[in-house]
Amino acid sequence: MVLISKILFFTSHHGFYTVILLFLILGSLSYLTRKIWFLVLALPLSILNGLCGQFLNAWFLNKYGVESTAIITSDVETNSTLNEMYIHDYEAVVKKQDGKYISTFFSTTSASIYPIENAIRIPRTEISFPVKYIPGYEKNIVILYNESEEGKALIKYSKLAPVNSARIKYEADRTNKVFIAEYIVALEAYTASYDDENYKMKLEELKEELKQLK
Repeated sequence: MVLISKILFFTSHHGFYTVILLFLILGSLSYLTRKIWFLVLALPLSILNGLCGQFLNAWFLNKYGVESTAIITSDVETNSTLNEMYIHDYEAVVKKQDGKYISTFFSTTSASIYPIENAIRIPRTEISFPVKYIPGYEKNIVILYNESEEGKALIKYSKLAPVNSARIKYEADRTNKVFIAEYIVALEAYTASYDDENYKMKLEELKEELKQLK
């Protein structure tokens, strides 16, 4: 597992050198075996690593790694961009199983984040956040963003959005049965995940209002 983690760390954090190694290794195999398809494989594998390297690393570490915490100690904005946003270089310290810390690094484009999605979310500096790694090579980490305080707050906000949308419709027309029903559904979904007494009280009020309108 440690060897696999080291390989995935290298391929996901050093894409340019990975391309060179792929062409050297597969080119040598092609020359020795006189089979051109070894060399032909180098290009698609290089592209595949560039597109999916960090995602494969994230999946591997989340499945086989152990949980711990890390803290970002440095966040430097570079001159390079990705999707019109500046790429950042990060340094962090990772807590090992013996309680001591080890330094690591990653960037916006090489960070492994779980769950895997089309978004790059990095925790703030100086805030402890959950990670996973393979013991013996702790510098290769996957960020468990949804389990961090920022991630939890983001999930809560996203689940609250339908409630606010339904509330605005309801406040525009408090006699509209469709709006009341939509508000009830939104509150039921939210209170199923979050034990908020105020929203539960509002839910019961709306149910009574709906009964009276029928």
